[in-house]
Amino acid sequence: MKRRTFDIDCRLAYTLSATTDFNFLVHALHGMDQEVLTESLVLTPGARQHLYEDRLLKHRLLRVQADTGPLQLRYRARVQLARPAPDRHAVEHPIAELPDDVLHNLLATRYCESDLLGPAALKLFGEVAPGWQRVQAICDWIHANIDYRLGSSDTTTTARDVFVNRAGVCRDLAHLGVTFCRALNIPARLVVGYAVFTTPPPDFHAIFEAYLGGRWQLFDPTRMSPPQQLVRIAVGRDAKDVAFATIFGQATSRKVLPCISPFTAQAVG
Repeated sequence: MKRRTFDIDCRLAYTLSATTDFNFLVHALHGMDQEVLTESLVLTPGARQHLYEDRLLKHRLLRVQADTGPLQLRYRARVQLARPAPDRHAVEHPIAELPDDVLHNLLATRYCESDLLGPAALKLFGEVAPGWQRVQAICDWIHANIDYRLGSSDTTTTARDVFVNRAGVCRDLAHLGVTFCRALNIPARLVVGYAVFTTPPPDFHAIFEAYLGGRWQLFDPTRMSPPQQLVRIAVGRDAKDVAFATIFGQATSRKVLPCISPFTAQAVG
């Protein structure tokens, strides 16, 4: 298992026209197959903050309340990944053999209408051999048939919309992957985090993972970043669970700049 270390530098800036509350998901997840070695958080003086950790999945939700005026946030961290290689021989599991805490990842959700896209999933992938190769076939189909196009979707766009319109951004393509998997009785969930992109601009990235061979395995239908190098922030049933910023009030975004880079002094085989 190769260990990789990455440096995270995330800067967010807003202008508030009234007292506003935020829920931020920007902290790197400390657990699963990654370890936060160091981290720091700097907020505009006067902003009230509280960090809450999900007891099950270990997500860290930053709650912030700030008054009228500018709000700036900067989160920095050094994170080490100890992620096993993909298991290309991993099998799908019968429903009766799935762990209790995985079952809910089979259900249709607001953005992933696996019940409505079930017939399409069966037509496209029903004859593909089950297991890792079937999920990879889903990713290959999405990459070949769905255009990655900035501005082609919004916060209400669902997997069915993406399937019909044949365009979306990383979140949308990941939603479609999750939806096709669930329609085939493969548990799947959305993953958001910091990614090393082959082309700019830097941004938060969304991919998905499927439960195969007794563990979660990462897939990226955009092919924009190696899934093995994604630093997780959070996982969820769909985007409503893992938005990097949820705003309760009046705020205008001025900057979103999440940056990740390899820590070159660390390369352990």
